[in-house]
Amino acid sequence: MNRCIRRSAAALLATFFLPAAFAACDIEIAAGDNLAFDKNVIEVDAGCETITVTLTHTGTLPREAMGHNWVLSRTADYADLGTAGMSAGIEASYLPPGDERVIAATEVIGGGETAEVSFSLEGLDPEGDYTFFCSFPGHFAIMQGQFRIVDNG
Repeated sequence: MNRCIRRSAAALLATFFLPAAFAACDIEIAAGDNLAFDKNVIEVDAGCETITVTLTHTGTLPREAMGHNWVLSRTADYADLGTAGMSAGIEASYLPPGDERVIAATEVIGGGETAEVSFSLEGLDPEGDYTFFCSFPGHFAIMQGQFRIVDNG
C-alpha cells in the first residue's frame, strides 16, 4: 500500500512539473528598469518550425533612457555586435544594419511596451553556442543569457 501511494504521488508531481521542463516554441521574456532579463536561459525545441519571442518591458522609463531589445547571435559574436551597435543608433535598434551575425532581434522598446520576433531554427546547430542579449548601449555586458536548442523527440 505504501509503495502504491508513493507511485501515485510521483505520477501526480510529474503531471504538474514535467511540462515546465520541456522546451517551447513561443517564448515570453521580460526586462525592466533594473537592467536584467527575467530569464538567463531559454530552451527551444529543435522540432519547432518557428520560434516566437515576445519581449515585455516591465519598467516605466522611455526607450531613449532605458530601452531594451532581444537579440540572438552566436556567443562568439554577441560582444562585438553589442559594441558595434552603439554607433548604429536607436532607430536601428542599436544593431549594425544588415549584419548577418544577428540571427533574430526585436526593436528597442520602452516601459510598458511589448515587441515580438519570429524566426526559423533552420541553419542553427543544436550543438551550437548561442547568446541572447540587449543591444542598448552598455546593456549587453550584463543583460544576456544562453539560448539552447534541445531535442525533445
